[in-house]
Amino acid sequence: MAQALETDYLVIGAGAAGMAFTDAVLDHSDAHVTLVDRRDDVGGHWRDAYPFVRLHQASPFYGVASTPFGGAIQTSGPEAGLRERATGAEVCAYYERVRRERFEPSGRFTFLGGHDVSDDGRVVALGSGAERDVRVRRRVVDARYLSPRIPALEPPPFEVSDGVTCVPVGELPSVVSAESFVVVGSGKTATDAIVWLLGRGVSADAICWVRPRDPWMLDRAVVQPDPAIFLGMAASMMEAGAAAASVDEFFLRLEDDGVMLRLDRGVLPTMARVPTLARWELELLRTVENVVRLGHVRRVSPGLVSLERGDVRVGAGAVAVHCAAKGLRQRPAVPIWSDGRMVLQPVRAGFPCFGAALVGYVEATRPAWSDAELNAVCRSTPLFSTPSEWVGIQAAGALATAAYMAEPDVAAWSHSTSLNPTRVTAADRERDEVVAAIARFKAVSEAGVRGMVRLGRA
Repeated sequence: MAQALETDYLVIGAGAAGMAFTDAVLDHSDAHVTLVDRRDDVGGHWRDAYPFVRLHQASPFYGVASTPFGGAIQTSGPEAGLRERATGAEVCAYYERVRRERFEPSGRFTFLGGHDVSDDGRVVALGSGAERDVRVRRRVVDARYLSPRIPALEPPPFEVSDGVTCVPVGELPSVVSAESFVVVGSGKTATDAIVWLLGRGVSADAICWVRPRDPWMLDRAVVQPDPAIFLGMAASMMEAGAAAASVDEFFLRLEDDGVMLRLDRGVLPTMARVPTLARWELELLRTVENVVRLGHVRRVSPGLVSLERGDVRVGAGAVAVHCAAKGLRQRPAVPIWSDGRMVLQPVRAGFPCFGAALVGYVEATRPAWSDAELNAVCRSTPLFSTPSEWVGIQAAGALATAAYMAEPDVAAWSHSTSLNPTRVTAADRERDEVVAAIARFKAVSEAGVRGMVRLGRA
């Protein structure tokens, strides 16, 4: 067996969370970090993503705290006036640059691509099977607890009969000339697939959209790295929480305020993973009228889709497009810190890079604190799927934010990074529209959080 590795932190997973945590620890301590990933380079699931994927959030909300990612305002196209959103290839290139230009020059970083960590803590080379012991001086950091399930790596959750062409979304460009399509999925991947097809000239009438649940989505225009815009959206949320008598009323109030979007105004959504969507995308998606709401797909056969609550006839040669992987895993929230270990999870709902960077900063700057003290400052918040879960987790995220912002140095650090959606700089505080947004938010935040806690428990 090769000589044992020695490191302060063994970080398992080089995706968004692992990279943001590693960056913060290297930037704010003298620790050594060993980053391990099954893939050959950093970037996590982005290395397997479909070719036309983009961030659904503005690029500055993504990446690592030390190295701002993009930020230019688009000057043309359907999203003119909004901040740019990176492509999947740009995300991977960004992470590779961070590894090469930030991590490696520190002299305190080791990357082991094409490796995994065994149950007994050894690092295993996936190609050769060679194992090495690891002596970890501080923490083993699990950055894969919520790692997503994506169509490229997961088989379709339904049977596919002989004679049917079924492709994961990433292979859609290879079959774009087909006469018709059955797109299976309710989330961002499915909306991306349909927008891409329509943008390539496929008729809306040639698309059958199997949508087991209708989703709520955020209007991308209100999720921007401008505190006047973002805090205005947050104030609308608090006002809805304070006033709404039910979860449905909460979302409908936000729809009236221009915050939430739904695909069909005649259907109340029962899904709330809440990615962002632009209104130009919404208009395109609404042109697809053949929407099937008969539950999950059981089997796709030539000319027939069998679902939980019935069968639907489709073209005999229709291509089934698999967009139905689970995405980010919805697992129970556990303490981030425990004896010799850390499990990276969101702290502020919806912004995983900021949460991982925040946890890294707190870990790096408080070496003498107990696990209980650390967990009190950074409270893990679980992911969500239903509207009531989303409301409850927004309330939990607001309470978690109050906990870490009570630490003066953490608050100062938070306002220094573009990863933080509620960042307010000194220059921002001189803007009248920011002052007004802050005042509006503060006036209703206490009642809003109480109301969202109540609704989330209903």
